Amino acid sequence: MAANTDAIPPQASREATDWLILLQEEPDDQDILRAFAAWCDADPAHMQAWNATRLAADVMAAGVPEHADRWQPFVHEMRAGGDGSSVSSSSRKDNIVRPTFGRRKMLLGGGLAIAASLFAAVVGPGIVSRAVTGWQADYVTDTAEMRTITLADASTVTMAPESAIRVRFEAGERHIALLGGEAFFDVTPDPKRPFRVSSEDVDVTVLGTGFDVRRNDAGTLVAVEHGLVRVGFDAINPPVHEMLEAGQSASVTWQGAVARGSLPAGQIASWRQNQLIAQDQPLGTVIDGLRRYYPGRIIITDDALATRTVTGVYNLADPLAALRGIARAQNAVVRQVTPWILLVSAS
Repeated sequence: MAANTDAIPPQASREATDWLILLQEEPDDQDILRAFAAWCDADPAHMQAWNATRLAADVMAAGVPEHADRWQPFVHEMRAGGDGSSVSSSSRKDNIVRPTFGRRKMLLGGGLAIAASLFAAVVGPGIVSRAVTGWQADYVTDTAEMRTITLADASTVTMAPESAIRVRFEAGERHIALLGGEAFFDVTPDPKRPFRVSSEDVDVTVLGTGFDVRRNDAGTLVAVEHGLVRVGFDAINPPVHEMLEAGQSASVTWQGAVARGSLPAGQIASWRQNQLIAQDQPLGTVIDGLRRYYPGRIIITDDALATRTVTGVYNLADPLAALRGIARAQNAVVRQVTPWILLVSAS
């Protein structure tokens, strides 16, 4: 079965989300139930949007919220500082067409459990998490944004989307902290001042070279395009020390496990050319590479599907088309649930 890429109308998706929240708040209100039934019957797209929205809510309710330690305090603060707004009785019971509250009132009014999970899935990881690292950063990039910075020593840093760095140049050292995301470094040689990139407690030290560093929840990946780098993780016992040459990579987990690899130097940091290159990689890992380019959430509903291997070259300038291509190769289905959520499931 080919991947279903027909998008549900955005208006129907928004209305379905509103109904989901309202029905959770007032599950036994007969007027609301009759109005909801009339809405479902009014247009086949309404029922399609409702089924997809319920599926998304079930998936999010069963999953572990991403970066919950960062977005949950924000949600609680919004709730505590709210104006107490709620949906009026007239909008809920008298000639209901559909509820018409916005995202902020959705969070502050009834149905907070569903609203908070939607907020966590859509807003939390993308905006709140980046805001936290952004407060500490000198340079940040947004979704689908790449940026190249020329440093004081003429070295350059090309930042991938949704990334953040802090720059500290001192007399004896050039230091960049990768606070989140990924960046490619092309370093001007200076034997008197080593160039050091830190990702949490993982350090990459060079004199002059070109290399990529990616930081995620699992750890740090370093890949060398040209030159020689030293990767160190001294905060664990025994410490990690790895030397990498051109075409070599090392993935270091936060627990200290190291996996070395190799790939053609021309494929390192291929995102700089808007390319996502996969060679027998798990589908979940490949889709992770797309998420920074899509202004919403991409959710894989099937754990087994996430482990299937993917090989191909995909265009990051069109992440939706890339996702459709990945899904088609795996005989999977892509559903656009709302303007912000895509579900990928096995057919």
